[in-house]
Amino acid sequence: MTTTVMTTTVMTSDARARLHKGLWLGLLGIVIFSVTLPMTRLAVGTPDAPQMSGVFIAVGRAVVAALLSGVFLLVTRAPLPKRGDWWPLVLISGGVVFGFPLLTSVAMRHVEAMHASVIVGVLPLATAAVGALLHRQRPSLGFWACAALGSALVVVFAVLRSGQGAAGLSISLADTLLLAAMACAAVGYGYGAQLSQRMQAEHVICWALVIALPLTLPLALITWPATPVSAAAWGGFAYLAVFSMWLGFFAWYRGLALGGTVRVSQVQLVQPFLSMLFAVPLLGERMDAVTVGFSLAVIATVFIGKKMPVHPAAPAQSPVSPLLPDSRP
Repeated sequence: MTTTVMTTTVMTSDARARLHKGLWLGLLGIVIFSVTLPMTRLAVGTPDAPQMSGVFIAVGRAVVAALLSGVFLLVTRAPLPKRGDWWPLVLISGGVVFGFPLLTSVAMRHVEAMHASVIVGVLPLATAAVGALLHRQRPSLGFWACAALGSALVVVFAVLRSGQGAAGLSISLADTLLLAAMACAAVGYGYGAQLSQRMQAEHVICWALVIALPLTLPLALITWPATPVSAAAWGGFAYLAVFSMWLGFFAWYRGLALGGTVRVSQVQLVQPFLSMLFAVPLLGERMDAVTVGFSLAVIATVFIGKKMPVHPAAPAQSPVSPLLPDSRP
């Protein structure tokens, strides 16, 4: 007689502590990243008052962060990545060192920070999808429902905030670049979190920046601003180089590794609204009650979603011959 035993995965106190720590570190990283779009807008300027080129901002900030990374790797005596880690580092570099910074920097000259934050709303779902594939996790239907609801709230808010109705959903070239940037970021986040499970999280982004230096350094020299730019633009560039491109990933990758990519990625749902909050003092944009209301609703989906089960992939089991008695309990 075969007895079927139903097992339920119970999160241990240690796993719960790791999740909470991962969520807080992830939130810290997102707060740092939330200033990226306003600072990029400051650095790149507008079509009427251009500052630095998008290409220089992207590669220049990577050069500064790579130099800081080289010093950090030497001081911490970081070991060389193992042979199997170089390809994931290349993918991380392509996603978050080249792809995301370059595409967003070019697009931000033609769109405001409020508008760009619309596209950021799709990043949690993209990151969760990449993480689920890489880590072979199976998020529950309730988890995906919360993620989809949060993303839908972001899109609805963006349409209302833009005041353009259905026309606000049209895809311009800048929107296409931003969407492509989100895809690049999701790949970089997913592989970075995976690699952070066997490498120190800080070393992951440092090595990704260092291996890109042979390309970013000459490109930065070629695209150096030919005309004077404002102090505000240089300030924005400095933030992008030190915080967005470097220190933010220390907290973000560690948080993803501790709490799991699928769960911690949902903290990104608050990023569009944080970007809007930072845009008020930095870019002079206005905040209203509608923004606050939608922000609270999105935050609620994050905390509900993190309580939904996320299952590991079912391990392969040896088939039981129907001709032999089942010895399993």
